[in-house]
Amino acid sequence: MSLPTDRLTHPAVRALVTALNANDEQAFFAALTPDATMSDDGSDRDLRQWTDREVFGSRGHLAVRSQSDDGLSLVADYRNDTWGEMRTRWEFTVTDGKVSRFETGQA
Repeated sequence: MSLPTDRLTHPAVRALVTALNANDEQAFFAALTPDATMSDDGSDRDLRQWTDREVFGSRGHLAVRSQSDDGLSLVADYRNDTWGEMRTRWEFTVTDGKVSRFETGQA
């Protein structure tokens, strides 16, 4: 059973996940700091290229299974049209109320 997005503890993480699941690219980037960075499976990636391919170009969706670390760590089933569904972990760093970095990978 997934956790409803509105029950995510951290407001910055909740805003980012809500935008991702709505396929709302504008709201997604508004939830990030201008210099935000990310990594996938331990390798830094270009944030715009990665989200174009893995999220917005392939209808990405996060079904959150659990949260910890005051809502800054998630375990979720992530699916998109390219890879199907897989269990993933997400770690977020928040600066001034926005996500400044996220790290994701298979759980």
